[in-house]
Amino acid sequence: QKDDDIEEGDLPEYKRPPAPIDFSKIDPGKPESILQLTKKGKTLMMFVTVSGEPTEKETEEITSLWQGSLFNANYDVQRFIVGSNRAIFMLRDGGYAWEIKDFLINQERCADVTLEGQVYPGKGAKESDKVKNKTKPEKGKKKKDADKNSEGIKENNRATKKRDDL
Repeated sequence: QKDDDIEEGDLPEYKRPPAPIDFSKIDPGKPESILQLTKKGKTLMMFVTVSGEPTEKETEEITSLWQGSLFNANYDVQRFIVGSNRAIFMLRDGGYAWEIKDFLINQERCADVTLEGQVYPGKGAKESDKVKNKTKPEKGKKKKDADKNSEGIKENNRATKKRDDL
């Protein structure tokens, strides 16, 4: 064996071979179980929104408590504050993401958790936002505004105005 060879565990994540998936563990009634098995051993990020109108310092304190609780339960989670009420939780093993999501949505100050494009409302969510397991809303509003602007531009465009006869 060469001295230059790198052991499989030391390879970067994208160069490691994927872990084999045991299809006998997949519950056909739960599509999340497939995602859970495919994310096992891979780094995964989830967004967490803190309810109310917290300052960045309050968000830091609240998410720090959640991170501490997860650490005590032996979950390796890193936390990054990305806004006055948003944080990213980065997991080394994405297979635990759904267990962590379940913990977070049961916290009083958790408004929602976004995991793999799915938004899960938390205990702290407003009643109007508690539509179970909705996907991220599309940016349809911007398209409507763009259509209005393009019509306005067409009206103000010289080439489209009727020509006045002298």
